[in-house]
Amino acid sequence: MIGLQGRVTGRIGPGLVGEVMVRVRGGAEAFFAYAADPDERIAVGALVVVIEYHAPRTVYVSAF
Repeated sequence: MIGLQGRVTGRIGPGLVGEVMVRVRGGAEAFFAYAADPDERIAVGALVVVIEYHAPRTVYVSAF
């Protein structure tokens, strides 16, 4: 998961649990998402890269 790219489908920001779609296992799956930098805001539609992965469905991302 770490290093994969995704697209934000639910806004990410301080105090918010966002959502990203990441291409894995031949398809795309939704993951709960938090910003790797807790002060960062990432808009819907932005490309991100996965920095951390916490099983089963949570990722920490940074804007790409």
